[in-house]
Amino acid sequence: MAKFVKTGKKSVKALNTSSLPDIVFMILFFFMAVTTMRETEVMVTVRIPDATEGKVLEKKSLASFIYIGEPLEAFQALYGSEPKIQLNDTFKEIADIQDFIAQEREQLNEADKTKMLVVLKIDRDTKMDQYKAVLTDGFCFSR
Repeated sequence: MAKFVKTGKKSVKALNTSSLPDIVFMILFFFMAVTTMRETEVMVTVRIPDATEGKVLEKKSLASFIYIGEPLEAFQALYGSEPKIQLNDTFKEIADIQDFIAQEREQLNEADKTKMLVVLKIDRDTKMDQYKAVLTDGFCFSR
């Protein structure tokens, strides 16, 4: 019969951690590159209707968003429950839309000014009258 003999204590080899900082910095750089910060705090309820077609924005920085919908519960005590227009982080009126668009256009490069988009995000329960008013009075289209 064979006999099992222990010949001294065996230790576990040390783990080589010399490349660990490189890996951590690569992961950190990756998340910094792909993470986007929210530019605007949406203060209205926007349930977008189902779409049959869609278009992907090439550069989101060229888009200015106009939100129309019922204010969130935190703002209803102050602004009521009627649909409101949100431009950036404030509630505005229809007459302020032209100034908003001009201001947003001024912030862009000269080459990008012609590529600027105005995106309307409107709650599906908003009445069509307010939508028409935004298009006709806000953008100065003739009826």
